[in-house]
Amino acid sequence: MKDLSIIILNYNTKDLLLDCLRSVIQATKNQYHYQLIVVDNASTDGSAAAVRQFSQLKLIQSKKNLGFAAGNNLAIPYLQGRYALFLNPDTVVFPDTFTTMIAFMNRQPAVGVATCRVELADGRLDEGCHRGFPTPWNAFCHFSGLEAIFPHAKLLAGYTLGHLPLTTVHPIDACSGSFFLIRCELGQKLGWWDQDYFWYGEDLDFCYRVRQAGEQVYFVPTTKIIHYKGVASGIKKHSRAISTASKQTRQKALADSVKVMRIFYQKHYRNKYPAWINWLTMRGIDLLGMLRRSY
Repeated sequence: MKDLSIIILNYNTKDLLLDCLRSVIQATKNQYHYQLIVVDNASTDGSAAAVRQFSQLKLIQSKKNLGFAAGNNLAIPYLQGRYALFLNPDTVVFPDTFTTMIAFMNRQPAVGVATCRVELADGRLDEGCHRGFPTPWNAFCHFSGLEAIFPHAKLLAGYTLGHLPLTTVHPIDACSGSFFLIRCELGQKLGWWDQDYFWYGEDLDFCYRVRQAGEQVYFVPTTKIIHYKGVASGIKKHSRAISTASKQTRQKALADSVKVMRIFYQKHYRNKYPAWINWLTMRGIDLLGMLRRSY
């Protein structure tokens, strides 16, 4: 059995994917028994042809864009590692990223999922790697702006867990699919990625099921990666200049970012709250959808 299976799902991010692969291969050089899998989600930018230069990897080509969950699930039958790392193609890893994270998982058998510090290109934290679950209260505080006013208040900053120190190793509710390290045994037990989600929300759902199964999710800031977030979708201001996403792709990304809120809520929260909270939450999601359509 190999130590680590690295799965990179790509959709029209050829140049960034090549940079990512070079950093991964350098970081794994002479370190581990690992396998590298690239799943290409029917890219039209020549990504699949470009990665064939790397003899170290297995390429899986989808005939259509299946989205994040179903695309990543294509790699599952080929996994040979004790751990699986789902890594975005618009990332760059550092020489110590894998050694630090695998050593942590080896020392902590009670941890099911872990992520490192994920930084945006400007050095800021990618908040997706350090998340609380979007309960109605957490979501209200986040989207109403209360969390921005009191970013470190435990009561009001539950969406981003702003009360927890970003320099220490600690448990969190959820992390981002941009760097998602999981024990393969646990992934198999939970059925891997939920394909009801196309784009966004899959990582939150996966972490929720991990926590429901009694396993822990951990944030390990002693190593990091760089994430050029939003390149594939084209909807993030900090990466819009380097994105090649079409207008149609951007519109779909915005719509899906709202759709997943409904899916997640219906799956995990609808039966936990009274009808009036459910009604208010759905109307809030409707309002957010209207605002995002106007972007």
